[in-house]
Amino acid sequence: MSKLTLSTAWQALSAHYTAIEPLHMRQLFADDPSRFDKFSVKSGDLLFDYSKNRITEKTRKLLVALAEQADVPGFIERQFSGDKINNTEQRAVLHTALRNRSDRPVFVDGIDVMPDVRRVLGLMRKFSEAVRSGSHVGHTGRAITDIVNIGIGGSDLGPLMVCEALKSYAAPALRAHFVSNVDATQLTETLKKLDAETTLFIVSSKTFTTQETLTNARSARAWLVERLGSDVAVAKHFAAVSTNLKATAAFGINPDNVFEFWDWVGGRYSLWSAIGLPIALFVGMDKFEELLAGAYAMDEHFRTAPLDQNIPVLMGMLGIWYGNFFGASSNAVLPYDQYLHRFPAYLQQLDMESNGKGVDRDGSSVDYDTGMAVWGEAGTNGQHAFYQLIHQGTRMIPADFLAPVHSQNPTGEHHAILLANCFAQTEALMIGKTSDEARAELVAQGLPSEKLEALLPHKVFPGNKPTNTLLFDRLDPHTLGMLIALYEQKVFVQGIVWNINSFDQWGVELGKQLASRILPELLDDAVKLPHDQSTRSLIDYYRQQR
Repeated sequence: MSKLTLSTAWQALSAHYTAIEPLHMRQLFADDPSRFDKFSVKSGDLLFDYSKNRITEKTRKLLVALAEQADVPGFIERQFSGDKINNTEQRAVLHTALRNRSDRPVFVDGIDVMPDVRRVLGLMRKFSEAVRSGSHVGHTGRAITDIVNIGIGGSDLGPLMVCEALKSYAAPALRAHFVSNVDATQLTETLKKLDAETTLFIVSSKTFTTQETLTNARSARAWLVERLGSDVAVAKHFAAVSTNLKATAAFGINPDNVFEFWDWVGGRYSLWSAIGLPIALFVGMDKFEELLAGAYAMDEHFRTAPLDQNIPVLMGMLGIWYGNFFGASSNAVLPYDQYLHRFPAYLQQLDMESNGKGVDRDGSSVDYDTGMAVWGEAGTNGQHAFYQLIHQGTRMIPADFLAPVHSQNPTGEHHAILLANCFAQTEALMIGKTSDEARAELVAQGLPSEKLEALLPHKVFPGNKPTNTLLFDRLDPHTLGMLIALYEQKVFVQGIVWNINSFDQWGVELGKQLASRILPELLDDAVKLPHDQSTRSLIDYYRQQR
């Protein structure tokens, strides 16, 4: 057994689990009329209700003890102070500096990074205002109407999710598009809708070498040049987020339209940097800075709140409670706001790329589960798709419900119906329906005894399914910033407790390496490299069929 699983705090939770596992939340609520007050926290206009969890006050105390044993408070301080807690790459982890709205300096290797952060924000403001005002025009003198972000992973998922979430704040004259997949279909279908004279491309690649991104960028460049008749047009219609100025210049991008970010910003944490340029263009720099301010507000809560009142810490520790002690393997994220329909997909990368690790910070294999599969869909759509599994399936699936008190689009009773469904689902997952309750309903319907007994088992809901509910006033840039930062810090807490590095992603490298070997074989039949029999046969089949 590992040091973690043998530790005092872990062993105490293991013993406590045997006492908690048979308890039903129905009884926990019946025994404590003040349960909601004890198990809810408010930060700004964000309410976190975690009362519908299989916990008692003792559980919370033991979970906090585990966080303290792992030195979560110390690691929080180390993160914000610029220590190189990404130990495998020897890098600081300072996406928090990008949204630092205070006068506090943030040092990396003895240098305050905040002047550089503010300088790039100023450049983003200048460029975005020029495009939005129409003073930056295309090659033929027409104003920009469409922005196409070309990136992948964190250079796509974050900006895409935020632009979708803040669509109601966008400039009517601008449309945002996102191309990430190297499958030419995505680029082709996007370009079909566009006019080259009024389209601006943003190529987001730190090194300007990412295969998928550069393949799409080169094809987009060829499309533009063919329609506008000149390579010179590239300078007016392309911008880049990169540190490789030589490569961006060779591509034809004006150096004034290249925006940098730093190696202490991980890709999946980068929307707060110049990677967020599409957001600034789409909703304006003022709204982008409100997004930063919301994330900063959550960071301050995370830095200063006691662990037992700290929303990211509580969410992180509840995930460990269910993943490591109840054996849950996935977490559903269910936003009851259509604008957040891409939020679960964004969180998939954030959580699964960060904490999908099988070795600890020292390189030793772990003997406990890390990470969960994250998935979800906007309510109420999910209710008519996969909620059946959560309600009556054999697997425990902890779920987060997110909902605004006020709709961006108040129309009749729509929002009341939406929230009624949200609250009803968390209640149903908690209380379930007993055999006696189901029987009484069927008797009231007048079912004959034989049919009643046959149908009865199918009408029983076990309940006792854990959920968190996050309520906020409305989905504005500030609130969205808080929500994103909340989940970032939740993931951070779990990584510290599991003693893994949440900020590298070596697991994505092997597939890239092998793809680079296979590509020449697909392009030239004379090239032959050693492969397993299955892969070799697939390559041969492709060659025969093409």
